[in-house]
Amino acid sequence: MIRYLVRGRVQGVGFRWFVMREATRLKLTGHVRNLPNGDVEVCAQGAVAALAALERALTAGPVGARVEHVEKEELSHDTEALNSFEIR
Repeated sequence: MIRYLVRGRVQGVGFRWFVMREATRLKLTGHVRNLPNGDVEVCAQGAVAALAALERALTAGPVGARVEHVEKEELSHDTEALNSFEIR
């Protein structure tokens, strides 16, 4: 599973819905949520090419967002297994 932290103007602009649509289209599983500090956390798993496409989408963001930085971290395989992609 890959964890992305997206920084910038990413809350209040439809970012979580944008991520869910992209992840579902790419057949990824995981979740997206707002963090108290204003960042958005995305945890996703799936095909390497699909994860790369999601990362490109996160960098661009939806209309109205201003992505300043995307941090990427690989999580251990002991993380929870999800069957879909959800907004938390």
